Amino acid sequence: MTRFQKTCISLGLAFGTFVAMPALAAPEAAVTMLMTKDLADMPGKEAVTFVVDFPPGSVDPVHRHDAHAFVYVLEGSIVMGVKGSKEVTLTPGQTFYEGPADIHTVGRNASATKPAKFLVTMVKDKGVPLLTLVK
Repeated sequence: MTRFQKTCISLGLAFGTFVAMPALAAPEAAVTMLMTKDLADMPGKEAVTFVVDFPPGSVDPVHRHDAHAFVYVLEGSIVMGVKGSKEVTLTPGQTFYEGPADIHTVGRNASATKPAKFLVTMVKDKGVPLLTLVK
């Protein structure tokens, strides 16, 4: 089991959910949880903030978040894309948004030699996994 898989499973268990991840051949991303906060004025909703460290060559599987996801690039360069839209290459200080119905078709480190890091804040239903694989 890869570090990325273990991190996703740990996050799933921490939120009372389980996320099954396939074996990944590319270097694994590392997820560091920073905060989870119930949103008192939005019953049943929570905000979750975490950092993703993408080693060189790291690639995400196709997935969705069932959440409003706000991405802010901290270091390096990442390529992001959702179904029906063109992929974009983002550098430090740039942002990306995924809606609850979006299928995240492209997510990867743009570099084969340099790491990348980005901050994600999600607004989601409590108890819903952070990530659901899409076939």
